[in-house]
Amino acid sequence: MRHTLSVLVNDQPGVLARIAGLFSRRGFNIDSLTVGPAEEAGLSRMTITTIGDEDTIEQVMKQLHKLIDVIKVQNITNDPMVERELLLIKIAANPAARTEITGIVEPFRASVVDVGRNSMIIQATGNREKNDALIELLRPYGVKEIARTGATALVRSQVVRVKQ
Repeated sequence: MRHTLSVLVNDQPGVLARIAGLFSRRGFNIDSLTVGPAEEAGLSRMTITTIGDEDTIEQVMKQLHKLIDVIKVQNITNDPMVERELLLIKIAANPAARTEITGIVEPFRASVVDVGRNSMIIQATGNREKNDALIELLRPYGVKEIARTGATALVRSQVVRVKQ
């Protein structure tokens, strides 16, 4: 099963290497990893996706908690969350195909961010499945390059209901 971990860490040199090393030493693959500044200065938030059973993920979380610069670890897989990744895809696109390609990307709320003589770069944001579907629709035109950020996620706010 695919799991999403949210890890709050001190923004210090070597933290990323120690976390990646922890996964490597235990033979776990990091499916995707995004890191960026958190809401508080001096902290970063990592979103890590990995494949494993519940016991394996629990063990990984315990090991992460032992690292000095790790502040908080959450398995947000089963929580209501907003998860997105950014996709940039460069495809072969002669002038005759551009209108057709634009028609494909519009329902995905994607946008053309660059047009070259014989290529286009499309930008899309969404969950992994949505971006995978867009890639498959664009594949017949000739995919030249793909760059993806990997997942980044936050747990949704809880709705507070007021009794009347």
